[in-house]
Amino acid sequence: MKESWLKYRGKVINLASFLFLLTLAFTPDLGYGQEPMSFKSFVAIENNYDMRTDDLSFGFGEQDLLMTADLSDKMSFLGEAVWKYSGGFKMGVERIVVKYNYRGNHNILFGRHHTPLNYWNDTYHHGRLFFPTTGRPTTFTYHIIPIHTNGVSLQGHNLGKMKFGYDVMIGNGIGSLDEMVDNDKTKSLSTAIHVKPKDGLRIGASMYMDKIAGGAITKQGTAVSSIDQRVISAHVAYFSSSIEFLAETSMANNTDSSASASTMSSYIYLGYKMDKLVPYIRYDYVDIAKEEMYYKNADRYAFVTALGVRYEISYQAVVKLEFLYTEKETTGPSNVVNFQLAVGF
Repeated sequence: MKESWLKYRGKVINLASFLFLLTLAFTPDLGYGQEPMSFKSFVAIENNYDMRTDDLSFGFGEQDLLMTADLSDKMSFLGEAVWKYSGGFKMGVERIVVKYNYRGNHNILFGRHHTPLNYWNDTYHHGRLFFPTTGRPTTFTYHIIPIHTNGVSLQGHNLGKMKFGYDVMIGNGIGSLDEMVDNDKTKSLSTAIHVKPKDGLRIGASMYMDKIAGGAITKQGTAVSSIDQRVISAHVAYFSSSIEFLAETSMANNTDSSASASTMSSYIYLGYKMDKLVPYIRYDYVDIAKEEMYYKNADRYAFVTALGVRYEISYQAVVKLEFLYTEKETTGPSNVVNFQLAVGF
């Protein structure tokens, strides 16, 4: 019965998505051009000094272009493209999302999303202007959670007195060589819930499930056999006029025909806001299982401590100065001083 459902699940999802889009096409109140498209751009100028190698480098981070438009009173569009240097200047499409508000605070979204798995990925886009620190936590640099997913999702926010929210997303699996075409019939499933019991406070949990086909590309290379992946995450975030606090943890369990491995990744961020000045600290920890068959396990552990200060010149410009201590199993400790000027316009 299970094999039969897995065989036809992709066809059912594709047919349902097509029928829903067909329904939207003939909905009377879907007008076009209701609001002009809005363009916003973000970029970060970055300098870093590596104390171990005595190297000083000048550069810049991602150039982010964010596009939004209201297509009608119920439908909207969001697009995000990023230019960055990676062995040459390259452009990538980070998000393309069409959202339809079908009832109250309930929406359905189609396209390439930020996978709704934790607070950071759900809240911050690629513009460094809004990051509380100069960069993302180690959870992202080690690819513990999938940052993007192509698919369809149901979403609800600010429901009831507790301001309950949910996300349920079905999409292409992470083992696909081409994000536009899944490499097997099993779709990934993301589910997330959260509550906001008071202003500035959010508590949430999420789960991601996928079956990575044998022969798919993993962070280690090529999968010998299929891998069942499950990632469970939880977070507590509190941002007030003076206190900034964010704690997240993720546990990834990967299982193939020979072994089962559990990898943990957590971080804690704390900042104290004094008008425009925000001193902060962030501590990251990653523990990768020896038996891990999906994530890179050359470094089975990593500690990162970021100690910095952020000065908010205006809502369009922020300066950050950060001392970053990193310790990895293979490379040992390193100390780097980062300077970042992040702007948006």
